[in-house]
This record gives sequence, C-alpha cells and structure tokens, in this order.
Amino acid sequence: MSLVKSISGIRGTIGGRVGEGLNPVDIVRFTAAYATQRRAAMPNNNTIVVGRDARLSGHMVEQIVCGTLMGMGYDVVNIGLATTPTTELAVTGEKAAGGIILTASHNPKQWNALKLLNERGEFLNDAEGKCVLSIAEKEDFSFAEVDNLGHMCSKDYLPYHVEQVLKLKLVDKDAIAKRNFTVAIDCVNSVGGLAIPAMLRALGVKNVIELNCTPDGRFPHNPEPLPQHLTEISDLLRSGKADVGFVVDPDVDRLAIICENGDMFGEEYTLVSIADYVLSHTPGSTVSNLSSSRALSDVARAHGCSYSAGAVGEVNVVTEMKRVNAVIGGEGNGGVIYPECHYGRDALVGVALFLSLLAKTDKRVSEIRRSLPNYCISKNRIDLTPETNVDALLSRVKDEFSNERVDTRDGVKIDFAEGWVHLRKSNTEPIIRVYSEAATMEAADALAQRVIDIVKK
Repeated sequence: MSLVKSISGIRGTIGGRVGEGLNPVDIVRFTAAYATQRRAAMPNNNTIVVGRDARLSGHMVEQIVCGTLMGMGYDVVNIGLATTPTTELAVTGEKAAGGIILTASHNPKQWNALKLLNERGEFLNDAEGKCVLSIAEKEDFSFAEVDNLGHMCSKDYLPYHVEQVLKLKLVDKDAIAKRNFTVAIDCVNSVGGLAIPAMLRALGVKNVIELNCTPDGRFPHNPEPLPQHLTEISDLLRSGKADVGFVVDPDVDRLAIICENGDMFGEEYTLVSIADYVLSHTPGSTVSNLSSSRALSDVARAHGCSYSAGAVGEVNVVTEMKRVNAVIGGEGNGGVIYPECHYGRDALVGVALFLSLLAKTDKRVSEIRRSLPNYCISKNRIDLTPETNVDALLSRVKDEFSNERVDTRDGVKIDFAEGWVHLRKSNTEPIIRVYSEAATMEAADALAQRVIDIVKK
C-alpha cells in the first residue's frame, strides 16, 4: 500500500493500515487539515466544492470527504462526477473558499487522491500545501459542534463549463459545424465520457465515435494517454473512419490527439499546435515547464513572441504564466492552460481550440503536425539508493557543463545547441528522472546517456 503526501494533495492506493494507504482515517485527517488551512486563509467564506472522477473508489471517498467538511462546519457544493477543470471553474462559480478534486489522474484503478484547490480554483502553492501537511501530521484541527455543522447541496457544473468554453473568442463553433467532422474519442470509462461528448455536441459535431465512454471507472486499458495504451482508437483512425481522434485521462486535464491516419500527434504537440493557433490571433508570451519540448519556444519565436519556462508542476507553470502575463501555456503531457478561460489544464478547452484550428485550415491533422518544429524526447531514469547524495550528483552535473546554459530552479537542466537534458529528483519514487530532447531519438538518447555516464562515475 502507498500513501504519497505532497503540497498539491494526497494520493494513495485504496485500503491498508492507517498511514500506509488512502483509507477512511487518513481521508478524514487530510480533509480536516485542508479545511483548517482554508478557514485560516478565508475566515469569512464557508463553502467548499467537491468533484470526483469515475474511479471505483470515488463514491466512498466522496462520502467521507463531504461528511468531514460538514463536520468541520463547511457547506459543501457536491458537483458529483466532474472533470478536474470543471471543479476548478465551479470553485470560482460558487465563490467558494476552495475545492477538493477526488482523482488520481492517470494512475491505475487502485489509486485515488485528494487534490486541493484555493479560492481561485487553482492548486495550493508551496506554503499552503506545506501548511496542510503540517496540520495533518499534528492533527491540529477541531470539529464543529452540532449547531454549527455544515450542509450539502448537489449541482451539475458541466453545462457551465461548456458554456464558458463556447464563449472563448478563438472557439469558432460555426466553422467547426460547417466542416462536418467525424471525431473519435476514448474517455477511458471516466468522466470524460460525460464531458467530451457534451463539448462536441455543443460545438456542432454530429458524428462522434465513442470508445470507452461509460463513466463506471472500469478502465479498459492503462489510463495514462500514451501511444502504447491507445491501440484501439489508433486502429479505428487508421481504418479511415474519422478525421481526428481525442483521448483524455480519467480527470480530463490532459489531451492526446490522434491523426487521421492513426499516427500519434504527440502529447507534447497538443500544446504546441494550440499555441500556434492562439498566437496567430493574439500574440503574447508563452510558458511551459522545464521538461517540455523546445518546439513551443520555436513557435513563439516564429510569431515574434516570447517564451519562458517554469518548474515542473501545474502550480509552477501557472505562477510563471501570471508573471509574464502569458496568453497560452501548459505542460508537455497534453495539458493546455488558456487564461482567457481559467488557469488550469483543460482538455475541453484543448478540444475546442484544436477543432477551431482544424476547421480553419485545409490541412489534415497529420499535415498540421508536420508543419510544426519536430523534436524527439527521450525519458530515462537513474535508480537511487538510500545512501545516494542527490544534491551532490546534481552539483557534479552542473559543474561538468558550466560552459553551457544551465538552469537549477528544478533539478538541473542543460541547454545545448542541439537539444537539452533535464535531471530532477522524483517526488514520488527513489529515482532521478532524466529527460532529453533533440532532433532525433538517437540524438536525444545520446544526450541523456552522456549525462547519465557522468552521474554514474
């Protein structure tokens, strides 16, 4: 059994002993700690939003979280089966003190998590997250007396979410409807099965081929939207039955695109293609994280715009986006953040903007992909022992490449003329992640190995 505590939330495998998995006792402890932190931050706001994906443990976790929040004196707006971005929008829609999303994102069925939002519907920052962890560790919280217990109401926020996407200036519903696209989707039997068809209908897409759209949490394949897991929809596209394919993870904040010929568009290129479209209409700054493709920087430069990188993690990317007033940003895992809608990764926004792009061009999806700068990312790891001094290893790498451009905000990233390598210690496993990028996979692998050899000396 596993229980992983971080500033962005609590995730673990369902069951086990207290402190060893995500069980009812630990769910109560961390929910009460979060409520205590929110009370200190927003003393005059008595509302918390709760939404969940469709995984098997969702209803159990939902009941405990909502009951605990009411026991802490909070009124709960329970939006039920809802995507992560829907829950984020519901927080601001309700003018709530915060929100809890019950999802383990791309993790398998035995996992669930409490993802914690502030009053802006954004993930807690470092200080806020650490405060929640400290309160939980000390069990420094107090429950409400009977006359001060909270209440709960239920609402459906999906129509509101769809409405907000349709209001975006760069979403062209009429152009999409005129093209009469056939769209295939794989929603891994989670809440995307509710949200993505609703979004497509609202955009005027009449021909939708639905794969795995029953929101019962019985994932038909590994829920992370990676090429090796997407053979069913890829084969469907290869047969010529659709113009484009869209795949989402269980909480619908990541979007993968499949070309009309069944080829993978590439998760990195979800953001890159949408940024190219956005910048062609609204020039401005762009942001991704240090482990995302250089292609976004190239596209921004081609539009005469700027690019900057944040540390890995949505909250860090959002912070950097606000700092530079970015018009588009996100992460290379298919996460599109479009501030005109809200500061959160949102696959519904991604679908609407990509279909608008596709509707306004004579190119097929594969041709759009070929029009973008092409890079290959290699993902490697270095296993650690308890005795490993990670800081010393990273310092050694930094010193070895002191003549190159080196960024140490999040591990060590070395920018070479021909590509880059990024090393960072995992927050969840005893490993160093080593990501590298170059024009070919062979070159990316070689860059990574060059650095790994130094670490292993």
